Amino acid sequence: MFKRLRADIRAAKKYDPAARSKFEIWLTYSGVHALSWHRFAYFLHKIHLRLLARMVSQMCKFFTGIEIHPAAKIAGGVFIDHGAGVVIGETAEIEEDVVIYQGATLGGTGKEKGKRHPTIKRGAVISAGAKVLGGFTVGEYAKIGAGAVVLKEVPPYATVVGVPGMVVRINGEKPTENDLQQEKRDPIIEEICRLREKVFTLEEKLNEIENKTEGQ
Repeated sequence: MFKRLRADIRAAKKYDPAARSKFEIWLTYSGVHALSWHRFAYFLHKIHLRLLARMVSQMCKFFTGIEIHPAAKIAGGVFIDHGAGVVIGETAEIEEDVVIYQGATLGGTGKEKGKRHPTIKRGAVISAGAKVLGGFTVGEYAKIGAGAVVLKEVPPYATVVGVPGMVVRINGEKPTENDLQQEKRDPIIEEICRLREKVFTLEEKLNEIENKTEGQ
């Protein structure tokens, strides 16, 4: 726990130009405090003291304005800047060197079971007010713009903006035509097309059976 606290403080010093000393960060940074409370709540959750874990997380929310579910997996070296209004869901996973700004949500859409919340890979940035909703992955060093609503997987080194979120840069360059085509894919339409193909195949088989029956 103390090793991860030191990593969190180092991350705050690294990513916040206003930070003057590690001692100041330890005393005054609500993001660091929230992560420390979460480490304790996560421990309680792992040893099946889940009611007590939720009580700790809610107390943390009261004092810091940051709500983190006790089951969320957060590596050391994550920086939550300012932090007010940040929400991190139960099955979220966050790797080291991730930066999360105020008002960001790592949540679910309310439709999934199991892995409902996103996995945020190393070095990603979740800007103020961004909503990342679903059990997909945000790739290494990706950047989610302020206020963006992200509902599908984000490739590494991509920049995503807008509602719904769209990839506008990959590794600092405009995405290729192939990338844009992948971005425009609609999984619902694709599933409807697959169902139509199955119906067409079943109709053909049914017609064959009817013709054989009539011929007998």
